[in-house]
Amino acid sequence: MKYIVVSGGVVSGLGKGITISSIGRLLLSAGLTVTSIKIDPYLNVDAGTMSPFEHGEVFTLDDGGEADLDLGNYERFLGVRLGKDNNITTGKVYRRVIARERRGDYLGKTVQVVPHITNEIQDWIERVAREPVTEGGGEADV
Repeated sequence: MKYIVVSGGVVSGLGKGITISSIGRLLLSAGLTVTSIKIDPYLNVDAGTMSPFEHGEVFTLDDGGEADLDLGNYERFLGVRLGKDNNITTGKVYRRVIARERRGDYLGKTVQVVPHITNEIQDWIERVAREPVTEGGGEADV
């Protein structure tokens, strides 16, 4: 699995989503299979309750996940079906780590940003990147 990362900080409207979709389309034309994951830094669990004036419209995924419109662009440009786990938010990551802490998964250790949050983000990306997103199934190349 190879990864391409497009970063733009917290500045919205720079064209990161279209850039990602366009790069993905070029990779598809080269015969590769692709997937997409969007990582948002906000503490909201998803975009469902966010103001459309501040964040834009919500795109509803096939599994009911409510995400940024960029995920809709990825689906259309790349011919893939993404799920709610293809949109990672800080809120989702913290919720998962706290749930693990409450279950005792960390065996009484002090839960910290490093390594627990950073490991969760890395594990999430690796897991979701391997999920099939096309009719034929199979893991993506990029």
